[in-house]
Amino acid sequence: MIEATGAQIVVTLLERQGIKTVAGIPGGAVLPLYDELMKSDIDHILVRHEQGGGFFAQGMARSTGETAVCIATSGPGAMNLLTAVADARSDSIPMVAITGQVNTYLIGTDAFQEADTFGLSFPITKHSIMVNSAEELLRAIPDAFRIAASGRPGPVLVDIPRDIQLQKVRFDSWPEPGKGERSGSRFHTSPENFGKILAEAARILVSSSRPVLYAGGGCASPAASKGVRSLLEAMPMPVATSLMGIGVIPTSDPQAMGMVGMHGSIAANRAMHDSDVVLACGVRFDDRATGVIKRFCPDARIIHIDIDAAEINKILPAVLSLVADAESSLPVLARFVHDELSSPAPYAARAAERAEWLSRLAALHEEADRVPEADGADSACSFIAGIPAAAERAGLDPSSIIVTTDVGQHQMWTAQHYPFERTRQFLTSGSLGTMGFGLPTALGAAAANPDKRVVCVSGDGSIMMNIQELATLAERNYAVTVIVLDNGALGMVRQQQEVLFDKRYSASVFSRSPDLLKIAEGFGIAIADADDPDWAERAFASSGPVFVVKKIRQAENVYPFVPAGKANVEAMTAPAAVLS
Repeated sequence: MIEATGAQIVVTLLERQGIKTVAGIPGGAVLPLYDELMKSDIDHILVRHEQGGGFFAQGMARSTGETAVCIATSGPGAMNLLTAVADARSDSIPMVAITGQVNTYLIGTDAFQEADTFGLSFPITKHSIMVNSAEELLRAIPDAFRIAASGRPGPVLVDIPRDIQLQKVRFDSWPEPGKGERSGSRFHTSPENFGKILAEAARILVSSSRPVLYAGGGCASPAASKGVRSLLEAMPMPVATSLMGIGVIPTSDPQAMGMVGMHGSIAANRAMHDSDVVLACGVRFDDRATGVIKRFCPDARIIHIDIDAAEINKILPAVLSLVADAESSLPVLARFVHDELSSPAPYAARAAERAEWLSRLAALHEEADRVPEADGADSACSFIAGIPAAAERAGLDPSSIIVTTDVGQHQMWTAQHYPFERTRQFLTSGSLGTMGFGLPTALGAAAANPDKRVVCVSGDGSIMMNIQELATLAERNYAVTVIVLDNGALGMVRQQQEVLFDKRYSASVFSRSPDLLKIAEGFGIAIADADDPDWAERAFASSGPVFVVKKIRQAENVYPFVPAGKANVEAMTAPAAVLS
């Protein structure tokens, strides 16, 4: 017979789950748990804001694919955490958030630091659990990990009152760790229909003249990327990605057309618009990707593969759909395609048309989507595109770099022009678009990948959102290079006001800016000015953190840019005056 308190149960179950690192901040309602954490081998990362703890956990989860853990106290602690929880829900990131709650007998009395965390979290989590006894924890913690990683991943919040953490309970044995199942979706396509649907999808694909593989975050794992490669080997075709799908195939691959959407590549948007068949895999047709929905791939038959049945036919109707994960679906589809093409006679004309289609789009991508030449190497685009080469000059293998971004112009420039070569190399807040995401996420990625250097690309607006995590960075001495593009403005807001609001810059241009290098230096972090000739050696040769500032022109905008109400193929491109 085992006897343990609720707090001891939580810590032991985390250890049995294989959790080595958690991030958070202690507070009164979670102190019993922290007392037990101190006795364990789990490494607790003391962040400086609960939102930072949530994004730290995201950095671990996004870069590894494994469920990560963060902790916050009741009331304001939990409220601070919820932005990061909502962000994880939007981008399907597996995470378990553990929050303290006031004593059970105080719930509903407006007690000190009381808030209805369970109720507030319910719409922004995959699942929320309010624990009412220590015994419930034996089921709640494994369930949280199982739910977070099964089917379409997402965050699970477990709210634990303080007295439950102290409550003792006796039980016979420890439960088994919670294990996620990629096929654990309740509405998964049945095994008997799985092959039939993929066989029909193969027939549609090989009979097409202008096919496109549209790959999203559901393809952003090494296994799914391997499946994409097997399909492209069976039948070459253009690949367009969502923001979350960047890295599914290398940027350098001739079949890679780039990202679709508001700031997508000319070639990717043209490919989607002119296609006759779109194989949409692990994507949900987000509004920033589609633009005007009626003019997004208007003549294409859509084959939709997604782990979440709710996404099928939600935005665009599919002629054929499969509720399944990309990892298991794509290799099977590739085999069916290969078998269909093994007798090429019926499809010879189509094969020639597909080859010409791919060649034409590749030429368009090479011509229209190259790094713009505005101000030569001094432009933001050129600077970001040159980061791997700069790192290599400093003796760092560029393939080992993981990139995080905040949200804004710098995010789009990075998505457009950084040469990503693999999945889980690019970590960004896609759907919720959370400023302040980049720095704490970089810390989490660095903690989970000690053999890699993490580069956080931010802006002078975004970096201020969670700049306090520089203290955590200095304390932990992670191999993180923070690069801030400084234009003295909320750049993306300013750009939209320039284009859409007749240059009325309402609250988007800073009247006074801090010296970010001095701030970083004050936190005890090495600094580098990107305008100095030796900045790369200082930024990448160090084994610890470095903070870099690159001044850019305030007038430099992100192009292509699709204004509201326009089709993606009607994107604005950089005016000639900007390129001169």
